[in-house]
Amino acid sequence: MSQPDAGGTAGSASEEQAAPPKVGVDTGGTFTDFAWLDGDGRIQVHKELSTPDDPAAAIMGGVGKLEIPPAASIVHGSTVATNALLERRGARTALIATAGFGDVLAIGRQDRPDLYALVPRKPDPLVPRERRYEVDERVTAEGQILRPLDESGLAKIIDELLAGEVESVAVCLLFSFLRPEHERRIRSAIESAVRASLQGERPMHVSLSSDILPEYREYERTATTVINAYVAPLMSRYLTRLERDVAPRSLVVMQSNGGIIGPERAGSEAARTVLSGPAGGVVGAMYVAERAGFGDIITFDMGGTSTDVALCPGQLPATSEGEVAGLPIRLPIIDIHTVGAGGGSLAVVDPGGALRVGPQSAGADPGPACYGLASEKAGDLAGDIARQVTTTDANLLLGRLDADHFLGGQMRLDTTAARRVMARLGKSLGAEAPEQAAWGIVQVANANMERAIRRISVERGYDPRDFTLVAFGGAGPLHACDLAEGLQIPRVLVPLSPGVLSALGMLVARPARDYSVTVMGRLEPGGLGHPEWLSETFAGMRAKAKHEMAAEGYRPEQLSLAERLDLRYFGQSYELTVAVGAEDGQSEIASIHEIVQRFHRAHARRYGFERPEQAVQVVNMRLAASARVAPPALPELARGPADARRALVGRKQVWFGDGATVSRLYDRARLRAGNVLVGPAIVFQYDTTTVILPNWTAEVDQFGNLLLHNQS
Repeated sequence: MSQPDAGGTAGSASEEQAAPPKVGVDTGGTFTDFAWLDGDGRIQVHKELSTPDDPAAAIMGGVGKLEIPPAASIVHGSTVATNALLERRGARTALIATAGFGDVLAIGRQDRPDLYALVPRKPDPLVPRERRYEVDERVTAEGQILRPLDESGLAKIIDELLAGEVESVAVCLLFSFLRPEHERRIRSAIESAVRASLQGERPMHVSLSSDILPEYREYERTATTVINAYVAPLMSRYLTRLERDVAPRSLVVMQSNGGIIGPERAGSEAARTVLSGPAGGVVGAMYVAERAGFGDIITFDMGGTSTDVALCPGQLPATSEGEVAGLPIRLPIIDIHTVGAGGGSLAVVDPGGALRVGPQSAGADPGPACYGLASEKAGDLAGDIARQVTTTDANLLLGRLDADHFLGGQMRLDTTAARRVMARLGKSLGAEAPEQAAWGIVQVANANMERAIRRISVERGYDPRDFTLVAFGGAGPLHACDLAEGLQIPRVLVPLSPGVLSALGMLVARPARDYSVTVMGRLEPGGLGHPEWLSETFAGMRAKAKHEMAAEGYRPEQLSLAERLDLRYFGQSYELTVAVGAEDGQSEIASIHEIVQRFHRAHARRYGFERPEQAVQVVNMRLAASARVAPPALPELARGPADARRALVGRKQVWFGDGATVSRLYDRARLRAGNVLVGPAIVFQYDTTTVILPNWTAEVDQFGNLLLHNQS
């Protein structure tokens, strides 16, 4: 299932742009995507059906079919950590906390996500009560040791860990971000005991909160450290095996913050990879959009099981507050909002007679009914799921997908199977024709995704009409015009290879590391936030970043260092992250007055008000370090006329609204720069299908992007 060439020829590359051959690999719920940048600068794309039970099998299959040479580098976006959390199949984990704080993990916060649930239920902690231990020690809020670590009590805990066959331990002591000595002594004691025991051949992974998240907020720090401990052994084993299988090719791993790290660190700090696939998509979208001349974008990544959206106001949207499977994770990540709406989302009629789409999905196995993969599984649960209808089946019946043009014609869709399952659902809805039920499914799915985009834009003070919607993923271009119309977004950009854009994003991702330190004080001249004090503290963080990046082979002159502060008004319990770099680029940090003004403006945009008379408090200092790497040169298309008739491959009836309309069908591989397409039209290509609604036009730019405009 590969496409030999993404189209066009690579532009001339300078010596700086020359890069060793590498391949981006994004493991998704339905397909594993490959973007292969060969030594000649050509980008090839490939899709392999995912193998959820063994993700490495699909990767090795794609590497073999693409004939990736031994000198290539593989950049991998992994779902191993994410799936372990979603399915609750991580390592057997224990928690060691300060005496009196062992139940912080279970107590959590007093938030209530489901407002109308009569009996709300929080997700069970990853560590059950019997494996949560407390050690006698205490550090004060000022970083002073109040009670030394009780070594004898710790020895008893370690004996229980060994007897209980614990695989991984999370250590989170009170105020350890100020004094990490006790946590480090616990790790040393555990490692010594494991070596001395008969279990020396089965190492016990230890995650320290002072390493994973050296910040205040006891619950979030504990939860994040536990998440890391829970998934690290699985991730470490997976990456060790994968690194061995792909050798002598090198392997690096995508992080949730949009940067890449080596497999050893990705294994030990696996919590940093839980959103690596979606992060690759946002990085790729930003890169493609900037080359096309668009700075402010909304990314719309619709895959087989979910949709990821992000608002990028000229930069990657960063946050340190995320959530996976109902569990908080407080690590630097790209701010992505996810909803359970994808091509494989199941459509059902609920007990009240309402049509619902997602979040349950048919996944890669058995997949939508039209894939025809469940014919031999009709008696088991997978077969029962496959007999339900999905969004992909609906798009096929509406004519938006074509049975003969899916995956470039390499996979034929079963229209009869889709019609059969749709007819069954249509009876429950009282629909006169299967197409009417299919239209309802598409509208419900669009409403779910439109709500997600409103949440990251309108609800945060941004007007979506000021942005360009970048649609990608296997199903994103199918629905992009519908969403843009509903949100009044005037432009849609569909990249040249939208179905594998997450994999392409991994090719342009930078090696990156994040650092943070908790401080508490007033941001005012002469106080904690005095410019000289900030410079001195950031200087220490920069020195650490340069040292650690140098150990990975990156010279200081290659690094980009971005300093930020988490700020809030005194008395608030939430912060906003504000950049402190001077806008003139001459000095290291801006003036205190300018930083405070930036915070006021950010607060007004996010919450609708500001308090200029109120004092501002510094909570955390952050440093993001990344190494500048030369991105690949995007291929450029040959210039052609406005008339796109050479790419026309036929016409057919396609449903828009209440009925079908004759629509033109185009082969994207035949399009040239300057071609103009007038809707209604369908554009076929290997990795996706693009729907151009009536009253919309599309123009092909020099990089092969489709720029869609609403003419109404």
